Amino acid sequence: MPIIKPISSLRNKAREIATICHEQDEPVYLTTNGQGDLVVMSIEHYERLKAHGELFEKLGVAQAQSAAGERGITHAQMMRRLRKRLPEK
Repeated sequence: MPIIKPISSLRNKAREIATICHEQDEPVYLTTNGQGDLVVMSIEHYERLKAHGELFEKLGVAQAQSAAGERGITHAQMMRRLRKRLPEK
């Protein structure tokens, strides 16, 4: 269930909103005159959301390339490339 607060809460109860964002790991929706206005979330939540968006964008490109008949690389080839990037032990 979304957490909805009036925008005045940001001024008057900023610490409470921050606690909700961190402890419940949920964004808080702020309203002005009963209408949605802003969303506040923890940096961790934002970074995770951003990473998911980037992943879905890359998957969309890969899916379009596959639909266009472009050939990719095999799993073994990818693993070799990734291992080359790892630091030597």
